[in-house]
Amino acid sequence: MSHLISTWALESELGSEQLIVFDASWHLPVPSGAVRDARAEYLDHHIPGALFADIDALSDQETSLPHMLSSPSQFEAQMRALGLSRRSQVVVYDSHGLFSAPRLWWMLGTYGHGQVRILDGGLPKWLDEGRPVESGQVTRKQGDFKARFIAGRVASLDGARSAALVLDARSAQRFQGLAPEPRPTVPSGHMPNARNLPFDSVVRDGRLRPREELEAIFARVGVRGGGPLVTSCGSGVTAAIISLALAEVGHSLNTLYDGSWTEFAQRCPSEVVTGE
Repeated sequence: MSHLISTWALESELGSEQLIVFDASWHLPVPSGAVRDARAEYLDHHIPGALFADIDALSDQETSLPHMLSSPSQFEAQMRALGLSRRSQVVVYDSHGLFSAPRLWWMLGTYGHGQVRILDGGLPKWLDEGRPVESGQVTRKQGDFKARFIAGRVASLDGARSAALVLDARSAQRFQGLAPEPRPTVPSGHMPNARNLPFDSVVRDGRLRPREELEAIFARVGVRGGGPLVTSCGSGVTAAIISLALAEVGHSLNTLYDGSWTEFAQRCPSEVVTGE
């Protein structure tokens, strides 16, 4: 079963009582400090009825690591306030096409809400097709979502260090230690057990590549059968794109390293590897 929904299918479902649509747009910080304002863009135009899901605000506020999973109670309260209920059919999209939406898909699944689909092509495809948008803030009545943490979806630092295979979604330049990380206190490089699989290699024109292409890509980086593996990136956002691609080809034995490279490089500097 696919985790994606087409633009035409979503438009046909708009207005359904159980449907809840989230704009989960998020933009990567850059060294210059100039960052797009995802919330302002949402207020300017979004899919009718969509609510803005701020990935940073939904994350743990008590750690210095970026957008780590929050406690079940915090996530439950925040998602209820947004209107999420146990029976909600969720659709998530972002303004890149396919970038940050998988992170919310993964967060919801990790807290036990499995009825989540990602809009294929995201907001860019929706706009290109001339489908309706609206502006302004959207609110819904309080939901009754119940968070149920599924620990098997999350890899810890020790879990990532001991994994047979880690798929690192960062760029080849960052993976090899040739380009700086967006966070100035974090060196570039990679974990000893990691293979580089840049997230954009599984995406084409803002959409996930077809299954047969994904299977070939995974085979080239050493994914064999359904053996366990870990996905990682800079801070746990684009790793979810690889997790989504794995799910689309039926590979269920993968966990996402939530602390990702930001945590590993700071806590295990002697283990950082550069080069291929």
